[in-house]
Amino acid sequence: MDISAFKSFLLWCMIVNAAVLLLTSMMLVFFGDFSYRMNHKFFSISRQEFNVICVSFLALYKIVFLTFNLVPYIALVIIG
Repeated sequence: MDISAFKSFLLWCMIVNAAVLLLTSMMLVFFGDFSYRMNHKFFSISRQEFNVICVSFLALYKIVFLTFNLVPYIALVIIG
């Protein structure tokens, strides 16, 4: 696989992952109560614990997204 194909692959990975991150964030902002009620049926957790879990998930997803998609893409753009 040449560098241009790998750059294209990473670009599409970034687009898809950014869309998932944005969609998940928007769903939690606008439908947070609904999401909590649905999850509360399966797991007996408080609203505060649910918020901590959601924020932790989004933070971890963002770190993984930046580490494995954005940083390699920027490195490939810089080198060629």
